[in-house]
Amino acid sequence: MMVEGVHFDVSFVTPFQLGFKILSVNVSDIYAMGGIPRHVLLDIALTKDADEGFIGAFFDGVRSGLERYRLVLVGGDLSASRSGVVLSATLGGYAKKPVFRSGARPGDRIYVTGNLGDSACGLELLKRIKRPLMIESGDITHKPLKWATMEPLVRRHLLPEARDPSSFAGRATSMIDISDGLFIDLSRICDESGVGARIYMEQLPLSPQMKKAASVLGLEPYSLAASGGEDYELLFTAPPRKRVEAFCIGEITVSGRVVVERDRSERTFGREGYIHWH
Repeated sequence: MMVEGVHFDVSFVTPFQLGFKILSVNVSDIYAMGGIPRHVLLDIALTKDADEGFIGAFFDGVRSGLERYRLVLVGGDLSASRSGVVLSATLGGYAKKPVFRSGARPGDRIYVTGNLGDSACGLELLKRIKRPLMIESGDITHKPLKWATMEPLVRRHLLPEARDPSSFAGRATSMIDISDGLFIDLSRICDESGVGARIYMEQLPLSPQMKKAASVLGLEPYSLAASGGEDYELLFTAPPRKRVEAFCIGEITVSGRVVVERDRSERTFGREGYIHWH
């Protein structure tokens, strides 16, 4: 579900981007269980002042997502809303052998599929730009940074692409997608599996664009990577003897949740990230 004022702000997102993103973030949940997404039910509630241009652009984004992930839209529902846009997608898929959050075991390595913190940094840039960027049609801007630096960050937030796990899902013992933040989503794996974890901050993959933008914005890049959320990279565990193409950022332990900082000091991490209802 995506709710205006909670999950997005129409002052810096386009209808096309909403249509694509509502599918991507749900596909990511299917992928996070080693599954293949297939069918979509889409529910939409709009205010009475929504115009045909908004609806048309929204469904252009939906169509792009359907094509990108080879999905079929099979139904849904429409409603009026007294305050803001409300979107909800329900995806059906299948997996021969689902990967749960509960399979991590002490000694497993912890992996992520790509750079962390890009989406959170892109959101901070959008808050400063204060207008929609139609990156799907080539809209560019040079403030507050050059477009080559900004584009991958705002794209990661506005048009995220779910990560297909088919190349490694058979070797993963547990998996989740990073929607709320690395630490909080890793805590969910620890809770479900009854284990601890040890994370090495210096091993978190950070893009050069994010590090540069964070410096200009006065933000700490490793903090964005650890708790920023909405990267939709896959976070998974696998036995050390299994070879996977991903970034190893730590290991599963018997108990405790420890992060080793870049200066080699250690601290306990908790459910740091986006918490629903707050």
